[in-house]
Amino acid sequence: SDLTSTTASSPKSKEDQVVNGHDEKENNPFAEYMWMENEEDFNRQVEEELQEQEFLDRCFQEMLEEEDQDWFIPSRDLPQGMGQLQQQLNGLSVGDGHSSEDILSKSNLNPDAKEFVPGVKY
Repeated sequence: SDLTSTTASSPKSKEDQVVNGHDEKENNPFAEYMWMENEEDFNRQVEEELQEQEFLDRCFQEMLEEEDQDWFIPSRDLPQGMGQLQQQLNGLSVGDGHSSEDILSKSNLNPDAKEFVPGVKY
């Protein structure tokens, strides 16, 4: 007798609860479409975010271009003739020291002289 009393007191069957594909408990049958109410605001917000991202990308690119202009790049910044001069300078090397000994032996300077200090009289 307990089994019959529980089934009899149970709420309406599942078919009775669903009307037009929506539960009776659901207040607004169009609730799943309510997001469309603010679609224009959502689109505007997404558009603003995209414009902001594009603006940031442009600023970053301009910053990189300015940084490139600040760097000295010989191939770009020197005139064509200067590039040849630079190659010639790169080809020069410091002597091995023998020529400096020749210069010292021919010099008429006094190696024992006091160090020159401008403005001081000896």
